Formats: sequence, C-alpha cells, structure tokens
Amino acid sequence: MSDLFDRPPQNGAPDGPRKAGAAPRPLADRIRPAALSEVIGQEHVLGPDGPLGAMLAAGSLSSLILWGPPGVGKTTIARLLADATDLTFVQISAIFSGVPELRKVFEAAKLRRSQGQGTLLFVDEIHRFNKAQQDGFLPHMEDGTILLVGATTENPSFELNAALLSRSQVIVLNRLTPADLERLVQRAEQEAGRPLPLTAPAREALIEMADGDGRAALNLVEQVLAWKVEGKLDPQALAQRLMRRAAKYDKSGDEHFNLISALHKSVRGSDPDAALYWFARMLEGGEDPRYLARRLVRMAVEDIGLADPQCQTQCLHAWEIYERLGSPEGELALAQAVIYLALAPKSNAGYVAYKAARAEARRSGSEPPPKHILNAPTRLMKDQGYGAGYAYDHDAEDGFSGQDYFPEGMRRPLLYQPVERGFERELKKRLEFFARLRDKRRT
Repeated sequence: MSDLFDRPPQNGAPDGPRKAGAAPRPLADRIRPAALSEVIGQEHVLGPDGPLGAMLAAGSLSSLILWGPPGVGKTTIARLLADATDLTFVQISAIFSGVPELRKVFEAAKLRRSQGQGTLLFVDEIHRFNKAQQDGFLPHMEDGTILLVGATTENPSFELNAALLSRSQVIVLNRLTPADLERLVQRAEQEAGRPLPLTAPAREALIEMADGDGRAALNLVEQVLAWKVEGKLDPQALAQRLMRRAAKYDKSGDEHFNLISALHKSVRGSDPDAALYWFARMLEGGEDPRYLARRLVRMAVEDIGLADPQCQTQCLHAWEIYERLGSPEGELALAQAVIYLALAPKSNAGYVAYKAARAEARRSGSEPPPKHILNAPTRLMKDQGYGAGYAYDHDAEDGFSGQDYFPEGMRRPLLYQPVERGFERELKKRLEFFARLRDKRRT
C-alpha cells in the first residue's frame, strides 16, 4: 500500500503537459513533498532536535520502524530519506511479497553494494511478515546489504521480533491534527489554483471527515474540486454529497486495546461522559457488545469492589438484558451500567488484598492449617489432635471466638484494608470491631 505523498521513481517522467490518453495524476501525487522539510505533521521526528533530523545531520542513518496510523507520511518519509542519503529506494509490501521476492530483493541489493551503491529497503505493513520472514532480514541488515525501513500501523512491541527491534529504531508518527489537515488542504487549493467551494463550517466538516488521515483528506478535496457548483456548500449540502469515513478501528489491533483502556480509565476516574464517549466509540467501530459487557463486570470487581457491591449486579443484569434484547436496544442497558460504574465509589482494596493473599500463599509454601480447625472424622485423627481446642463461634456470646486461623508460627498478615468510601466504610467498621474483639480474647 502506498502512503501519503509517495514520490514517483527517480526515473519517472517529469511534471508537464500530459500525453494524450494518459491517466490523470491524482492530487496527492501532484503535491507530494520534494523534501523532508515539506512533510506536514511530523516535525517532532523530522526537526533538528528530532531523531531523524539528528541522524541526517550526523550523516548516520540506522534501520527504522515507522509506526503510525494510515495517511501520515510513512512511505513519503522513507522515499525522502533515501534521497537525502543517496541510497537506492526499493519498496515491497508484506501483503504481496513472499520468500522468493525477498531473495530477489536481497540479491539485487548485494549487486548494488558491490558496485558501491547502497539500498534503502522500504517494507510496507512489515508486521504482516511472520517470524521466519522477519528473521530473514537480520543478516542483510548486519552486513550492510540493506538499510531497512519498515512501516506498520500496529504496535511493534507486539508484532515484530525482538531481534529485529533491537537492530532498528522505532519512530512514532502522529495522527494529523485538524491544523495539519488545513495546511494540506491549502496546499491542494494552491495546486488547483482555486479555493474549495465550501463555507467555513463545511470546510471544518470536511477536515473532520478525514479523521486525521492526510491521504483521505486529499481524496475528499479532489472530489469536491471536481464538482460544478454555484456559490459555497454548507455542511448539510456537503454531507449529502460525501459519505463520512468509517472510524478507524481494529477489533484485534491497537485501536481495540487503546479504546478499552480509555473506557476503563474513564470509569476508574469517575467521568461518566468520557466513559460513555469511549463506550460509543467502540460500538461505532463494530466492537462486540458482549466483549464490552464482560469488561464492565471486570471494572466493577477490580475498581469498585465492595465499595458498592451492587455494581456487579448492575453489570450482570445489563449483560442479561442485552442477551434478551440484542442490538441496538440492549446496548442502552450496557450504557446505563457504564454510567453507574463511573459514578460509583471506587475501591481496589479487594483487588489489592487478593494479590497480596496470592503472594503470601506463594511465600508460605505448603504450611498446613492449625490442627484446631481441622476436622477429625476418624479416631486416629482425633488422637493426632485434629479439632482439639476448636472454639465454635456461634457459642460465643458475641458470635466471635477470636481464634487464630493461620498456620502455626505464621505472623498474621494484614491483607484487606477497606477504604473510607461507599459501603466499605461499613466494612471497615466491622473489621476494626473484630480486631478489637480479637485483641480482647488474646489478653
């Protein structure tokens, strides 16, 4: 796949009058940058203090992984890096290339190297190569046959081999902001020699439709410029002529994990509006409501717990309602659960206590329970002291014996520490009450 502002091969035909019958050049092709300084929206990596700017200033370019969403300039930057370092630019796509194609690329690069010419190999969608294919790049990177520049929309930490990452620098490219897209639109208008026939609100709507994707923005601009209209179109007229792009969302990729993290942290942060927004973003992206229902139950247990035990019931009921009603009616029940969770008192005391108990269990190993709380169904077990001295709590005046239930010789740990919020205020009072009784029994 090509990226924003791909430059044509160096031996391509120069700009000029188009030959009769030749296909028209797309707008994005006509206004692609001729230098890295013309790339929009990535100043943080291309500027003098950015990683790529510093590499070029030092005359030492390493292998790179360009990580960013579609339409932010990955291919463009790779081409311009090849120009800036006098390397031959070779582009392949992991979608369409296999081992035979890679062998040909490496052999051609070796031949160039023997003739004193280096190769910048740009691999689009590099995360789609399997482990063995990724490992195949390593010897050619190490001996200098190629300088690898990979492009990916997925998190390299999860999708690329550690060996490949250790030999490359990951460069994070940003989604284009509305201001970046406005600069891009202005550049397109300058190339076209006329402004877009849009009112200011319609212009903002068009930029919003691009959703941070420069290539998409230019495609929209090209469509609008092709219309023959009188006057300027308002947002409603624009919406009738253009379809809004679907939001970028991959149910198994970065956007999935980023958005569920945003939803979870918004609930934890007691912000129902933000929580509803991220919940809606996931639904609009096609997320399975059952996945969201399951995650809501987890939030109720992990971040609210006994501060409001009703949260778990609310979430389970919302899940059941969704199963009975289906979409879209059942999603309202899940939305109400989101609001309830966000506004509930928060406590992770139960979660912390559980993790502490697991750690204590690992530390103590196979220590047996004290004999006084073991059952003794046989005479032999009674003779061994099983059950001897056990105090039946219901026989105590206040229903509390205060006996020690931890292994003999083990110091009593403090695991559950409720907070002063919600129902846990009451649980804290109970905990302190039993602690006082326990101390009284011991003395």
